[in-house]
Amino acid sequence: MRFALVGRPNCGKSTLFNQVAGYKAETGNFHGTTVTFTESKVRVVGDVVNLVDLPGTYTLAGSNPAEAVAMDYLASNDVDVIINVADASHLAQSLELTLELLTVKRPVILALNMMDEAMRLGLKVDGPGLEKKLGIRVLPLVASKGRGIKGLFLAGKDAAGALPNYEARFQAGEADALARHRLGQELAEEFVSQGARNLTLRDRLDDVLLHPVWGYVTLLLVLLAFFQTVYGIGRLIEPPLLAIFDRLIKTATGPFGLKSFLGIVLEGILQGVTAGIAIVLPYLLPFLLGLGLLEDVGYLPRVAFLMDSLMHRIGLHGKAIVPFILGYGCNVPAVMSTRTLEEPRDRFMAAALATLVPCAARLAVVFGLVAFYLGPLAALGLYVFNLFVIAITGRILTQLMPEDTPGLIFEMPPYRTPTLKAVVNKAWFRIREFVVEAWPTLIAGSGVLAVLSYYNLAIYFNLLTRPLTWILGLPSAVGVPLIFGILRKELSLVMLGQALGTMNFASVMSPTQLFVFTVFVMFYVPCVATLIMLRRELGTKGMLWITALTVIVALAAALAARGVLMLVL
Repeated sequence: MRFALVGRPNCGKSTLFNQVAGYKAETGNFHGTTVTFTESKVRVVGDVVNLVDLPGTYTLAGSNPAEAVAMDYLASNDVDVIINVADASHLAQSLELTLELLTVKRPVILALNMMDEAMRLGLKVDGPGLEKKLGIRVLPLVASKGRGIKGLFLAGKDAAGALPNYEARFQAGEADALARHRLGQELAEEFVSQGARNLTLRDRLDDVLLHPVWGYVTLLLVLLAFFQTVYGIGRLIEPPLLAIFDRLIKTATGPFGLKSFLGIVLEGILQGVTAGIAIVLPYLLPFLLGLGLLEDVGYLPRVAFLMDSLMHRIGLHGKAIVPFILGYGCNVPAVMSTRTLEEPRDRFMAAALATLVPCAARLAVVFGLVAFYLGPLAALGLYVFNLFVIAITGRILTQLMPEDTPGLIFEMPPYRTPTLKAVVNKAWFRIREFVVEAWPTLIAGSGVLAVLSYYNLAIYFNLLTRPLTWILGLPSAVGVPLIFGILRKELSLVMLGQALGTMNFASVMSPTQLFVFTVFVMFYVPCVATLIMLRRELGTKGMLWITALTVIVALAAALAARGVLMLVL
């Protein structure tokens, strides 16, 4: 038995999915495409149900690839029940998609999500009346708090296999979008009544957060507080952890001797373990928790709105901010999300610029080097510099690939009170990639570098990159970390300590060198996983063009940073 979740963006569909799946899900591709869906098994009264979270869509007849394959998927025999998740606080717009889903001729259940938000706005929804009118089950839901979920899935189980018997006018002529729009409005007027609205502080927040001046001031203050918090937590945890692991490493390698093969390799492996626990996690974990908090509160869509004018200036529209926001977590989903853009030119530009966004892996380098040794303001300045470089790169690409960019029609979601469980689960879901995939790579990479050092082979890798490191004014030993950093960006930090013979980087590198090295790592060749995704989305040629672009941008940005710092310092 298979249930498909369908809904407009920001309707809470993925919140419902994550509530029942517990962030334990598999992601796959639709047959013959690169558009993904998320799937998990859910037990409903003794039976196992395959739950599929389809891409958010405003219509099944849209032009973007995600909407097209969603329609094909729903029309197949694989779906037993369609659960249409609708935002009860904006029901008129949601009902347009509901009316379109009735034409698929599959059992449909309408889940009126965010009922708490609708009540706060003074809206009263006549669910039984709407249920009778549409001929489908209509159930209330507050997915973020787990209310109504059990009843929804039990109704889905009962509806499976039942032949829909919808009113004739809901099945005929539904290709007319205007007719659906009118009918959705009529249904909302008939079954939704407006009572007294309970105005709160949240209703007045947008007057400040979306203001053409104070909105940007607030954004800078939020970013500053965010960076200070992440830095403060990391700075508090990192030194004592490093001291503990230094003692453990000396104790573990003591019996083998400092210059023996086993001693050196064991030390390298343990340094990889140390870097993951003591250097990466103290910054990565609070960063991901904070990012999830801003996302669940509803602030990130406001950032997209504020950045729309800037995106136009670099040749894109505000919708392209989504890959940028995702990029701060990981560049892989950032590149994947560009498929929601209709034009190939927009997809290429958004993917190219999204790979320049410093992901969570690069965050470890930024905080482990710049924030730790030069202070959090220097780290924040580096992120502002990153935005400036992305804007300049976007302007250049716009000149090379000129095209008119349409405006943004953006539906602003309401502010919501995040739940601790959802924020923690989301952070764990994102950090699990580091624990399961990246950390073993760090440990293995550290061991490999130890072997290279033992046999004096690292010098040959450093010779290959010496022209680059010489131009940037960096020690020749950083060549190996830069090469291995293409596998995982955290490796460039871990292996830097091994290559220089100490984790006290300030003792062997100047402040300028620390900053320049971090700038180059922030921009140069994306990690292997991102390269694979670029190839899937844009083809081999597109991947190679973007790879070359990142190297050029990284070199130019690092040289510019070095020049400015040499003049200032």
